[in-house]
Amino acid sequence: MEFGSIGMISCRCSVLIFLLVAKAVQGLLPAPEATKVHDTVKKEFEEMEKKKLAIDSRADTLVRRELWGGLGFLMLQTMAFMRLTFWELTWDVMEPICFYFTSMYFMAGYTFFLRTSKEPSFEGFYQARFMSKQKRLMKLHNFDIERYNQLRDECSPTTITPPKFDLSIALAFDKSSKHH
Repeated sequence: MEFGSIGMISCRCSVLIFLLVAKAVQGLLPAPEATKVHDTVKKEFEEMEKKKLAIDSRADTLVRRELWGGLGFLMLQTMAFMRLTFWELTWDVMEPICFYFTSMYFMAGYTFFLRTSKEPSFEGFYQARFMSKQKRLMKLHNFDIERYNQLRDECSPTTITPPKFDLSIALAFDKSSKHH
């Protein structure tokens, strides 16, 4: 292999990288003629977006309140078990009780997984409770999620197909930059 052909290969690699970067950047830029959305549609979407944000905020508050209540319950239970273990009873009595409580918590986590198909973690529990609260609040406030999704698709610039990249420009650039 000659020295000149190595330069030509590296030049072609540079052009390919340039093409990939240019294509990625063009995918991020919306087409000017396609971004025009009717003002009434945009206004309706903004109103629904405000309602949805209020519903999401309320659902988040309710779920966080539940989680803090759960933490309080676990702290009280732990203190009660400590009291029973070290002052009222002995470890020989409390060990099987703690085992059964631990087994029940495991079964509750496994049941949660079977019902929701989500990981039985704090984040999974939060997400499941949030979706439940969000759905209930949307029904309570007569929020039309189908209409919201339709308006979001119409107003969102991410749904616009990017313009096609002209490869003939890149090929002309590749031919003019050959090194001998």
